[in-house]
Order: sequence, then structure tokens, then C-alpha cells
Amino acid sequence: MSATEPIAAFLTALPLEYAAVKALFTDIEEVVHPDGTYADLGRVTGIPWRIALVRTGVGVLNAATVTMRVTDWLRPQAAFFVGVAGGLHDDLEIGDVVVATKVYGIHGGKLKDGRFDVRPAAWPVPYRLDQAAHKALEDRAEFKPVAVGDVVLADDDAELREFLRAHYNDAVAIEMEGTGFAHAAHVSEKLNAMIIRGISDKAGADKGRTDKEGSQRRAAANAARAAVAVLGKLLPVPERGTTEPSPAQTTVHNLGVYRGEHTEFKGTFNAPVIGKVVNHGNPEHGQR
Repeated sequence: MSATEPIAAFLTALPLEYAAVKALFTDIEEVVHPDGTYADLGRVTGIPWRIALVRTGVGVLNAATVTMRVTDWLRPQAAFFVGVAGGLHDDLEIGDVVVATKVYGIHGGKLKDGRFDVRPAAWPVPYRLDQAAHKALEDRAEFKPVAVGDVVLADDDAELREFLRAHYNDAVAIEMEGTGFAHAAHVSEKLNAMIIRGISDKAGADKGRTDKEGSQRRAAANAARAAVAVLGKLLPVPERGTTEPSPAQTTVHNLGVYRGEHTEFKGTFNAPVIGKVVNHGNPEHGQR
């Protein structure tokens, strides 16, 4: 791997999230690991990174397993989990982008004598990525913690909503993969990892209606553009004996990431090959 072209991994759970990232690429080449894991490789003009796009499937265990596999296989310096989430705060609108400053595992605790005492696990965002994200997105995203659990929250009166308000009231969104991804990155040496989510629903009874109206695709597209913008501000860590990339190497075009909306991005891409190349295929769309 060339020191001037480090790898960043973009991981998604749903096919529609995968498609939102892949829509930013052209001239895509697929590579496959011996165990059958596929990755699409591309490069964004003006960013000195090769980008590997991989779908994990839904849930914490899938996210953790595939993140570890991709880390061992492609040796990325940075990884982003990109996708949709349910909003927990009223001031978030459909399509808004949330950059997770902290990831909470909400199901940890001790149940005794009818009382549940929370014992959460939490992973903070790495400093390098936090700095890059604030520089890239500024006031175009919310920088807040997110909650993670193996549950789809689609009930206005669910006990889980009160539980989150009582114990995780600074979390502004809920999703299903972040803790697995964050922990896998934590145990992988020198992997900077960040979760970026677009708000696709309000984690309530209207979830089904908003999903049918296309909110997931809109939110996923915004999250994908935000993640690419952050990568454009992230300086690769040079290998020993090399020099830092020049400022010209870190320039990236404005990708049109805005709160609640997105603009079309057009660009040219180059996709170097790692591993076995197979025929190109389009991912199917899906939803939670």
C-alpha cells in the first residue's frame, strides 16, 4: 500500500445506506476476501485516500465482526459507519446529520429487587476525527452522543423512550450498530473510527410513514456526503520514513452537506484494485 494513498473504510448496515455512499463513486471495482466479504473500492477527487465500501448487515454483532475483518484485510487508517438513525430530540429534523461524539451501549446494567441500575459502555470519538469533522461540517451537523441497542424504536409511548430520557438524555439519536463498530475499532491498533448518521425518523409511531416517503434514502445520502467531507479534512498518518501530505493533497470540493437537505455531487473517481476483481453489481435497496 502506497504511503500517498492510505485506505479509509466506509461501512453500512442497510443496502440503501450502501447505495447512498456508492452513488458518490464512479468507475467502481469490486474486490472479494477469501471468506466472501465484498468491498467496492473508489477514490474521491482531491482526497488522498482510497475508500473501501463494505456492507455489514444489521446489528451490533454483524458490525463488530465485519469491522474486524475489514481492519485485518484492508488495514484502513480510518473507518466510518454511515447510515440512518432515529431522532430522540424534537429539534432534529428528518435529514439532519448527527456526528457521534460518544457511543452508548444502552443495555448494560444490573437488575435486582425490581430495579435496573445502568452500567453503560461508552466509546468517545478519536480526537483526530473530531477535529476533522468540526472543520468539515461546522454548523451543518449535530455533534452529540448516540444510543445503540438491538431494537428498532417505533413507539411514542415505549418504556425505552423514558429509559433513554432518564439515563441517556444527552443522546440525540438511536441506532443498532455503533457499539459493535466502535468496540472493534477500539481493539484495532491505530484505527480512527467515527459514526455519522442521518435522521430518518423520530423513533416513534410515524416511522413507517416517513420510511415510505423516502426519508431513509434522504438521510443516508446526507450522512454519506458528510462522511466524505470529513475524510477530506482528515490528514493521513504518514508511514515511517515518509512525509506529511502537502496542503494541496488534502483539498476537497464542497459536497453540499446541509442540515435537512442535500445537493447533487458529481466527480471523477479512480479505483485501484486490492485482491480479486469480480464483476460489478448494483446493491439492492432495503430498510429497517
